[in-house]
Amino acid sequence: MDPKIAANITASIAVKQQILEDQDFLRRISAAVDVVAGAFREGHKVWFCGNGGSAADAQHLSAEFSGRFYKNRKALPSEALHCNTSYLTAVANDYSYDAVYARLVDGWCEKGDVLIALSTSGNSKNIINAIEAARQLGVITIGFTGAGGGEMKTACDHLLNVPSVDTPRIQESHIMIGHIICELVEARIFG
Repeated sequence: MDPKIAANITASIAVKQQILEDQDFLRRISAAVDVVAGAFREGHKVWFCGNGGSAADAQHLSAEFSGRFYKNRKALPSEALHCNTSYLTAVANDYSYDAVYARLVDGWCEKGDVLIALSTSGNSKNIINAIEAARQLGVITIGFTGAGGGEMKTACDHLLNVPSVDTPRIQESHIMIGHIICELVEARIFG
């Protein structure tokens, strides 16, 4: 058997163990739950954005809200901003890829909504632009990043920066954190 199998599992567990032992990080997850649950309760929407694997994670987590997580319940208003490929390719071609999310934030988001932005580096220009556009509208921003947080560290209202610089380990932890948020938000709203 290839020893990398066990090594990768061990590395994934180690990152999650660091999160588990970091009381400040756990408080930040709890704060994100408060923000998201509060937005939904007040009739606002939760938007997601990311690039590549983080786009897939954004779409996955959004679907947990708009579809279901554990409970058969009413859909919660949530969407990943990249789902319209015709829009995405048109804006990337006609303007710039750096503008694809900021234009949608400006057109769709309203004060009191939440934007959850995923970027392992925290430095993706199109994500930073979306966060800046969101903050100008009074949209609450939550960033999921890797260890340093990159530019998102100062751009976001709330930051969940996974203590790793290894992209796969960061993304695995983003899904874990996102699932925790989905579970707790669903329980708070629907009992």
